Amino acid sequence: MTLDDVQQLMEEQFGAMDRARGMAASVAWLCEEVGELAQAVRKGTPEQQLHELGDVIAWTASIANQLGLSLDDAMARYRTPS
Repeated sequence: MTLDDVQQLMEEQFGAMDRARGMAASVAWLCEEVGELAQAVRKGTPEQQLHELGDVIAWTASIANQLGLSLDDAMARYRTPS
């Protein structure tokens, strides 16, 4: 699954609901998920860590969608020059 695929999936499944919730609430949800990821990294199982990683990616994609931005574009600065 590409980053574009992730954004499309989130838009199809949750886009309208996430926009209705609003940006401030979406950022708050992302922050909560980052906290849950931190806890899973410290004390969780690999399955819990994987679950929380997915949640962080999903909320990040939702916020990118609400901003009208591409995660692929956001990650472009990490590409190694050829």
